Amino acid sequence: MRCLALAFLAAVLPAAALAQTPAEYRAQAEKLLDALKNAPSETAAGTLEQQIRELWGHAGSPAVMLLMSRGVRELHAGAMSDAIEDFGDAIVLDPSMAEAYRERAIARYQAGDVPGAIADLQAAVQHEPRNFAAYETLSHIAEDSEDWKGAYAAWQKVMEIDPKTPDGQQRLDELKRKALGEET
Repeated sequence: MRCLALAFLAAVLPAAALAQTPAEYRAQAEKLLDALKNAPSETAAGTLEQQIRELWGHAGSPAVMLLMSRGVRELHAGAMSDAIEDFGDAIVLDPSMAEAYRERAIARYQAGDVPGAIADLQAAVQHEPRNFAAYETLSHIAEDSEDWKGAYAAWQKVMEIDPKTPDGQQRLDELKRKALGEET
């Protein structure tokens, strides 16, 4: 039954209904990611991060966007299995949408499925190698497990992509100290 609903949504909500096509959203995100690397301040980086996250969240067809927004609502409501299912359905419709994998990773982690969350984050960065949000999430998951080296390595990737991320250097120094036992 759910597959029929997905097929219906895909047919009824054509990509032409978007203000921009998914490819245009992705191209715009690429330009912002280039700017993020050279952001002059943490404030500028924070603004760029938000714009990029919004673009990533809108880079799907209308059917995918409907599933994503429903999944986010369910995630915030604590309905993890429903959120996981909706993000999974979005991935079926658009397997290249990195944000769907990242959101599903969050839902899986909150549901206690750490290996599933990590696998989804790996898929997210395969589809979008500069997905600083996926590395950020991975760092926090590793930190929650007291895997300081993993948290540090993931945060180093965040800093490579987004050198001026707000409070990023402070977090990097703290994780380095915990991972390597060195003074920073």
